[in-house]
Amino acid sequence: MSPSTKIARVGRNVIRPISTACTSFTSSPMPLGLASTMPPGFAATVGQLETFVLPEQVSGSVSDQAMAKAMIRAWRRDGILQVAMSQPQRQLYQSADASSRRFFRRPPGEKRACVDRRSYAGYVASGEEVTDGVADYSEIFTVTKDLPPKDKRVAGGWPCHGPCPWPDREMKSVLGRYTADLGASGTKLLQLIELGLDVPAGSLTKYTNDGWHHMRVLRFPPRHNTNGKGKDGRGIGSHTDYGLLVIAAQDEVGGLFVYPPHRGEQFSNWRQSAAGAKENEPGWVYVPPTPGTLTVFPGDMMQYMTNGMLQSTPHKVGLNTRERFAFAYFHEPNFRSTVRPLPGFNGGQEPLEGIHYGTHFTNMCLRNYPDRITTRRLVAEGRYRMLGCEELRDGGAS
Repeated sequence: MSPSTKIARVGRNVIRPISTACTSFTSSPMPLGLASTMPPGFAATVGQLETFVLPEQVSGSVSDQAMAKAMIRAWRRDGILQVAMSQPQRQLYQSADASSRRFFRRPPGEKRACVDRRSYAGYVASGEEVTDGVADYSEIFTVTKDLPPKDKRVAGGWPCHGPCPWPDREMKSVLGRYTADLGASGTKLLQLIELGLDVPAGSLTKYTNDGWHHMRVLRFPPRHNTNGKGKDGRGIGSHTDYGLLVIAAQDEVGGLFVYPPHRGEQFSNWRQSAAGAKENEPGWVYVPPTPGTLTVFPGDMMQYMTNGMLQSTPHKVGLNTRERFAFAYFHEPNFRSTVRPLPGFNGGQEPLEGIHYGTHFTNMCLRNYPDRITTRRLVAEGRYRMLGCEELRDGGAS
């Protein structure tokens, strides 16, 4: 935490900033140390997030329940919270960050070679990803479920299934360990959400067996050194994330902004794109980099499953005066699963159909990467219709 942030400890596992601000967000009137990392050209409140220390395991103890309720309150108020990294997690992050920087320093031709026609894994050049019709400046390596060509799903041509085109064994090993560790944190967080929402254990985690977890390894160029394809100063445009839960890490440069929940406002990205939502309106909160922490916020599927109790958080990234590196890990349902509202969150009705996660994920990729070879091949070969096949759907949790 920043030295300028006062904290109060609530129980064993919650670190709560003390705020003098009169807003719904736990924030301060822009402390100098925190505000100094905000990208130029942006107007926003500077947030001070609640920080939680995850237990070794979630047992349902009194302290677990207290923390779970506090987390739900933080998400409903702020749209985002922080989780403190353990020392081993810090070491994993540092190794992953170093590996990321080595990859992005490679010559353009070597990076462009890291693409697979079957999956959306691999390299995404700056300007290739599109948000609300405008190119984003982020440079990305996407880590997806790494499936060999002989896997029956790959051999059968399932949409989005294929190998991850690693540039070398070192990056595969380092980022594989980091993704697995974030996955373990994701499972704990879902267990705590179940506690906090008073739903039966397993109500969320049953969907994430063999989950379609993936991670975006990101580099943002300095604002004065872009390729001119996007909007001045914009790294990634305003959007909500399509999945269940997002766990992110950032370096010391800073660039993340969130739009906290507002009464009466709700986005349903699975029905209509939330890209560009509120992008140029007031009310944004800057999330300053806090060493040794992860930021966590709900995605669209969490909003759907909780009937809006936990809303998907709009966020965007601004370009700073220096290049910036970050990770965004997505803890997701199984590709075949059909997610439905949680017990007690279905409005008193049993839904006739839920949302097939694999179709939802594929639709998001088609929207964000209209010109990628993976998209062109999927469309040309007519494989999108496979998503309606029984083999790719389990009708419920996996």
